[in-house]
Formats: sequence, C-alpha cells, structure tokens
Amino acid sequence: MAVPKKRTSKSKSRSRKAKWKQKAYNAYIKCVSLGKSVISGKSKSFIYIQQQTEKNL
Repeated sequence: MAVPKKRTSKSKSRSRKAKWKQKAYNAYIKCVSLGKSVISGKSKSFIYIQQQTEKNL
C-alpha cells in the first residue's frame, strides 16, 4: 500500500534553495570577472585566441 512521504520542513527547503542560488551567483561573479580581464587584456589564467578574418589581413 502506498504511503505518503513526510513533508520537508520550510527551513530545509529554503536552505537548499539559498545554497543553489549562492552557487549560481558565484559562477556569475567568476564569469563577469573573467570577461572583464579578457576585454581589458590583463588575463593571465585564460588564453584567448582571436580568429583572423579576411578583413583583418
């Protein structure tokens, strides 16, 4: 016979949601920082190779 599952407490579900959002925010900060360093040309840990087109040659 099927038995309903116990309900997850609000604090536990909110804690999981907050952790998920924090993880996404940290990834966003890292991406923005990397983008800024690539644009400014100060990137040391990321190698960015620009493809040459016929107009640039």
